[in-house]
Amino acid sequence: MSSLIDVFRSTAGDFRWNGVACLSYKDEGAAPFCGVSRQSLFAGADLSCELRYFEVASGGFSTLERHKHVHAVIILCGSGRVLVGREVFDVKPHDLIAIPSWTWHQFRAVHQSPLGFLCMVNAERDRPQLPTADDLAALCVDSRIAAFLSS
Repeated sequence: MSSLIDVFRSTAGDFRWNGVACLSYKDEGAAPFCGVSRQSLFAGADLSCELRYFEVASGGFSTLERHKHVHAVIILCGSGRVLVGREVFDVKPHDLIAIPSWTWHQFRAVHQSPLGFLCMVNAERDRPQLPTADDLAALCVDSRIAAFLSS
């Protein structure tokens, strides 16, 4: 996209936008995830951030990861659960989630419908880090997090 000002994307319905490709969340095998798609809604040289839409299929989950850049997330549709650091939250439409730098996080669609959310991130960002076996063991000391990760 060239400019935020001269671009209009009409809805194609069902959380899809005309002219916006619906892509796989990540390359297969790059990291563990299940049933996640992404759309890059606004990005460009004149923005210092990128607005993306992610959709997690029923029973699906995003990658458990952390990185230096922060996220600002708003749930648009469905419901599910999210891990942010050492807290697990039930989420529903219009909930806001801030994911701080270097914080473990993961989204899960645990109900019969997809979980869809907008995510704003830095245009230039670092690559995510996946948890080591020691990281997972430390997270799973908390029974709530262990239950979340095994669901």
